[in-house]
Amino acid sequence: MVMTPSALNLQGSRLKTTTIGQYLVEQLEALGLEHIFGVPGDYVLKFMDLLLDSSLELVGTCNELNAGYAADAYARLKGVGAVCVTYGVGGLSLVNAIAGAYAEQVPLIVISGAPPTTAHQNLWNPLLLHHTTGDYNLQQSVLEKVTVAAVTLTPDQATQQIDQTLAACLRYKRPVYIEIPADLVAYPCTIPAQKPLVVRPSSDEQALREAVEEAVMLLEKAKYPVILAGVELHRYGIQGKLVELVEKTGYPIASTLLGKSSITEMHPQFIGNYVGALSRDYVRDRVEQADCILCLGAILSDTNLGGYTAQLDRGKLINANLQRVQIKHHYYSPIYLGDFIDCLTETLTPRSPEALDIQPTSTLLADPFVVQSEAPLTNARFYQRMNHFMGEQNIAIAETGDAIIACIDLPIRQDAKFIGQAFYMSIGYSLPACLGAGLAQPDHRILLFIGDGSFQMTCQELSTIIRHGLNPIVFLINNDGYTIERMIHDGAYNDLQPWKYHKMPEIFGESWSCEVHSEGDLEEALATAQLLRDRLCFIEIHLDRFDCCERLVNLTRQLGSGV
Repeated sequence: MVMTPSALNLQGSRLKTTTIGQYLVEQLEALGLEHIFGVPGDYVLKFMDLLLDSSLELVGTCNELNAGYAADAYARLKGVGAVCVTYGVGGLSLVNAIAGAYAEQVPLIVISGAPPTTAHQNLWNPLLLHHTTGDYNLQQSVLEKVTVAAVTLTPDQATQQIDQTLAACLRYKRPVYIEIPADLVAYPCTIPAQKPLVVRPSSDEQALREAVEEAVMLLEKAKYPVILAGVELHRYGIQGKLVELVEKTGYPIASTLLGKSSITEMHPQFIGNYVGALSRDYVRDRVEQADCILCLGAILSDTNLGGYTAQLDRGKLINANLQRVQIKHHYYSPIYLGDFIDCLTETLTPRSPEALDIQPTSTLLADPFVVQSEAPLTNARFYQRMNHFMGEQNIAIAETGDAIIACIDLPIRQDAKFIGQAFYMSIGYSLPACLGAGLAQPDHRILLFIGDGSFQMTCQELSTIIRHGLNPIVFLINNDGYTIERMIHDGAYNDLQPWKYHKMPEIFGESWSCEVHSEGDLEEALATAQLLRDRLCFIEIHLDRFDCCERLVNLTRQLGSGV
């Protein structure tokens, strides 16, 4: 369940005093967190002892980067995630994962142990502490560049610092950083008698009224309006408001790649994912030729919209984000996105969907998939089969590269979810993300699509997935190297040492795996994986090194022109 800001009710007022470490743990519990990911180290061990004694489950990962990726995916499904590491070698190893969460607006709490306060108070001590460079402000100065709040706790202000930092995480849906010196974990503190609740963003009434008036005027006049949904609808838990707007107006709706699954893709008004030239022809034409585009909560980045191929006429665009609405050259703020959607729903006149040229995505499944058992499996045929295999109780996770592009039209059913880094695009993200997503929603089975290059970066997290008894189906797309890079600009640097990928899961523990060369092989593998719902199933898909989706060819042609 996505956490609302009011969920941070900052419990604990029944006690007069506690310790700084215990106070922080209780605040994490108050957020509704059930898991926290991390790697131990001496500066954080005492705090981790407190975690072990709490209701939180401390999930140890194989390295800090993977812990960050896992916590990121967990947060995308639960509304907030947390990661706990030691200082220097731990915190700095985590930076890339936190940068991705910052870019894609993921609410993530980063907790790091640190050298004791006496280390940098004693100027006469000539010894430098391990895991440091001698600059005891280094880690905070680095992490504050990819967080919305970064603090080192102090004895006299720790509770206030904790409250304000956690509030910022929920308010802005981006990472925050809390550094707790080792000698402050057991340091006594007084619990505030009255702690403020975090409230949702508010709107300026006059700005809201004027923005709605201008938007309604353009939308009512338009003959072929369309809604384009983005990721902020996910992050702020306002997908329900979106559905109300869609069904009240009758407008067709598309989503960006990062906003994929913000509405069920089986909805009769959902026309597909708009990713510039990577979209299906109908979706691209319907969005780009619309006479008014209502863009809600989208990050207008290059890869999220097809790598410079999106043709969105700013003169026809109503672009509403969390706190601001832009209509042509007019800017209105502060306006909370949820308020803006509510007012549009109340004001707009219903239209007949039949008059708005709506071709729903569900028609893609009209023709059954006919297996050609002896035929070698190709990229295109594999993803066509996945379109029919994906169910309502699945979470699809797509790795950067061919997989995420090939999944643009993977239909997301009513209760299914989709996770993919469509903006930051860090290779290797998806396998640790599988761990985080599996713990966040154990009642959904994950379908993971990952290439061999990405897998080699973070493969050891298979061990943690098996350790926790999770049951994803991992599709390892073996096309012999870094395909997306090869398509942009080929060279020996895109080659990898070939592994026997399907044999790796048995190294880590109880699992089932196989390799697939033909369509018949794939059918047998899918049938077995469906039966084995109590364990990880690993299916290695063998493809030619240049067998990738046609959309990736188009994208890399655009990207390659600038290399």
